[in-house]
Amino acid sequence: MARKKRTVKVLPTIWEVNDELWSIIREILTELDPPAATGRSRVDERLALNGIIYQMRTGCQWNQLPKQFGDDSSVHRTLQRWVGKGVFHRIWEVLIENCAELGGVDWKWQSADGAMSKARFGGTRSGRTRRIGARTGRSAA
Repeated sequence: MARKKRTVKVLPTIWEVNDELWSIIREILTELDPPAATGRSRVDERLALNGIIYQMRTGCQWNQLPKQFGDDSSVHRTLQRWVGKGVFHRIWEVLIENCAELGGVDWKWQSADGAMSKARFGGTRSGRTRRIGARTGRSAA
């Protein structure tokens, strides 16, 4: 008897932040990256976040970012500022804590995965390393 195929619910791909998610992220941005009292006004943070998501999902160059997200340099500067202030780590923590499907995450236990293998085709071979100094500890005969 054949096995029954397992059905997997496919979640939609996130290309833009919806209103519910933005309300959570806006609180984090207010806490970790408040606007300065003086100076230039910032770009729209929601558009910048959507631009960051677009760039990360497509892998396009920053200067090829569609104009709907604003100036590419401003979006990139926003990304760098948020990385420096730990905004994305905090967003990740809050989203994981609110994740009902996983029942939250026990932060006391973590795991890392990796793979190590032989160099395919033997890698590159190098010659002997040439000595640049005189040998020490040898007696003169």
